[in-house]
Amino acid sequence: MKPLVDIQHLTVAYDGEPVLQEVNLQIADRDFIGMIGPNGGGKTTLLKAILGLVKPLSGTIVFRDDLPRTQRPFGYLPQVKHLDKKFPITVTDVVRSGALMCEKPFRNKREELEKALSLLDEMGVADIRHKAIGELSGGQMQRVFLCRALLSNPRLLILDEPDTFVDNRFEGELYEKLRQLNREMAILLVSHDVGTISGYVKTIACVNRFLHYHPSNIITARDLEIYNCPLQIIFHGEVPHTVLKTHHHE
Repeated sequence: MKPLVDIQHLTVAYDGEPVLQEVNLQIADRDFIGMIGPNGGGKTTLLKAILGLVKPLSGTIVFRDDLPRTQRPFGYLPQVKHLDKKFPITVTDVVRSGALMCEKPFRNKREELEKALSLLDEMGVADIRHKAIGELSGGQMQRVFLCRALLSNPRLLILDEPDTFVDNRFEGELYEKLRQLNREMAILLVSHDVGTISGYVKTIACVNRFLHYHPSNIITARDLEIYNCPLQIIFHGEVPHTVLKTHHHE
């Protein structure tokens, strides 16, 4: 079967300077890919290219079924630190805005509202549905935007550092929820917390201008040497701790 997303020789540049270069990646049904790499390495740019928010300098991104960008079955949870908290919109309306990405639109507004409220209840934030987003904590906002991403019943869920600004309890709930969702959809997850996500993801992509794909969630020192991936792994008991270094390419 064709992959959901097939990226070949992708190069993206800002003001003529490549941010991503010769990136190749395939995302298949029920993949769970953890994307790691240093700040400024191009992780978010790659997500934006997949979502159609930036135009590649060269290369291709081919989507199964060749759907228009507004109908591609993606759910997207952006970094909450980049959101305008002054924007006058309620929690419920934020979630309902996810309907814009629906491959198959809801039959009516009532069905859309019921699905939004059901997701908020599932995430434990139904009681704040009438609040403005500017009143929410970081953890609450992550819950709300995850509901928004799930409203369209996506085949690919894209999350950009969803564990930022969340409390420890919700972080555990989040990853368990993602494990359940992965039974139904592919997931592409950007995170700096390699030690945590390695217990949930199936494969790892290391991005720093170039992309190195590791077909497993277990990374050894030898793997890092082969892939030239900027990770140093230190084990304390059974819990891995990781530190990102700088990539060097010939």
